[in-house]
Parts: sequence; C-alpha cells; structure tokens
Amino acid sequence: MQLMNEPAANVALAAARAVLAEKGRSFFWASHLLGKKHAGRATRLYAFCRYLDDLADEASSPEDARLALSHARESIVTGETSDPILEDGIDLMKECGILPAVVLELICGITSDLETVRMTDEADLLRYCYRVAGTVGLMMCCVLDTKNPLALAHAVDLGIAMQITNICRDVAEDARLGRRYLPASLVGDVSPDQLIWPSTILQPILIKSLAHLLDKADQFYQSGELGLPYLPLRARSGILVAASIYQAIGIRLAQRNFAYWAGRASVSDRQKFGISLHELATKPFQLDFWKCHTAHRVNLHVALKGLPGIVNQDAT
Repeated sequence: MQLMNEPAANVALAAARAVLAEKGRSFFWASHLLGKKHAGRATRLYAFCRYLDDLADEASSPEDARLALSHARESIVTGETSDPILEDGIDLMKECGILPAVVLELICGITSDLETVRMTDEADLLRYCYRVAGTVGLMMCCVLDTKNPLALAHAVDLGIAMQITNICRDVAEDARLGRRYLPASLVGDVSPDQLIWPSTILQPILIKSLAHLLDKADQFYQSGELGLPYLPLRARSGILVAASIYQAIGIRLAQRNFAYWAGRASVSDRQKFGISLHELATKPFQLDFWKCHTAHRVNLHVALKGLPGIVNQDAT
C-alpha cells in the first residue's frame, strides 16, 4: 500500500477533525495547544482509534462486529486495506513508527467488549484499561515525536487514568449495554441491571468503590504528569490540559458523592477554559514541568507485565 497523496491526506485530516470535534470534545479543546504537525497527527490518531471502537459499537450484531474487527486486525498485520480510514491509520503508523503490536492490543480490548463484561478484580480492570487507553498513550508518544523510552510508562499511565475516569463516570451507561467494569472484588458479583438504579443497600458500596477507583486514577494521573517533560514543549501543554480536564470529571463526580446514577458528570466549556488557564499559568513555574524523572513506580504496572511497552523497572 502506498502512502496517500496530498489531496487525499487533506481530506482524511478534515474528516478526522470532524470526528474529534463531535466525539472527543475534551481532546478537541486541548488539540488547539499543539503545534500544527502534532495536532494533525493527534487528530488522525483519535479518528483512527475511534473508528476501530465504532466497528464494535455501531455494528448491527456482535458477529458483524467481530468480523469487522477481524478484518481490521488483518489490515494492521499486512499493512494493506481498501478502507480509507484504516488506510490513513496505517499511513500514520508508518509515518510515526507505531508498532502494530500496540494497535493489535487496542483491537483486543475493543473485541473484549463484545463478550460478557464482568471484571473480576482490579488487575483485570487495569489490563483492560491498558488495552483500550494505555495503548493510545503509547501511540501518542510516537505521534508527538517522543523518542525517550522512559516516557512510555508514563504515557500508559495517563491513558489508564483517563479510562478509569471514563468507567466511573459511565457506570450506568455501560450497565445499560450489559457491561460491568467495576470489579467484583470491590462491588460483589452484581449484575449490570443492579447498577443502573442501585438500591439503597448497594449505593454505599458503589460510593466506596468509585472513591477507591478514582483515588487509584489520581495515582496514574500523577505518574502521567511526571512524563510531561519528555514531550515537546507545545505538546506538553496540550497533554497537560487534556489530562487536567479529564481529571476534573472525577472531581465533579466526587463533589456529588460519587452518585453517578444522579446524572452524568461533565465539565462545561467555561470550566475547561478555567482549568486550561489555571494549568498553563501555574504548572510551567513548577520544576516537575521541566525535569525528567528517570524512575517509574513499578507497582503501577504489576498487572501489566508482558504487554507491549511495559518494561521492568526498579520500584521507587
């Protein structure tokens, strides 16, 4: 497969921007802080990953979804496709040096949503979060020209943090799809139906579980932020803002005593502006924004050993 010519690439980028603006509002907001090249690449990556996700979510049946994802997997392995969105994604992989194994893990995570989703324990949840979001962090390192391999662990952590936030925000929405991402080790072997409008007996258990998971997410956010100095300066600012806006969703949920069933926690455009202004006015004056940390908290990745991009490091 040859790389797209310039007119076709421009069409693909315009389509990717439309997808980001419609479906990834927090990332769309933060993308304005990236330079032109990195913003374009990040937008294309979002559209590529979103398209893979939509192959599962928008299929007419689980069987059709599995077949579509299987074809996508084959395209990633061979580097050949007639699908224009996959073609642009494969072009981006070649352009940025994204390893096929990382994309295949993403597809594995998406495919797992077609099965019965009942997380057993936190290790089970973290492996899922790695596959559907930590892999995106690894790909973003390539997209943003981050060459230092020490950045990878922090990128994975930021992706995991965001996905845990998503899961805590969307408990009821996922339950309506028959999925329970909250681990049985925290909430018990409850059915998704019980999570939509939880009983007064179950509510305290869910509140405690979400508080625990969002506290864990904050640990991953902290590690993700320690990876910012490995990024180019403008990209550093964009990722900082995107992470802070996502983390604010968890804060909003905590302010409502984690009662996700009372309505979906969100961050308004006005709040996004305030968060962006605060982060950009304060973080660049802190040493951690500039100084690279050579060690990574190995305990964060105990459940992820053997997965692409996960390396053994000394605990700190």
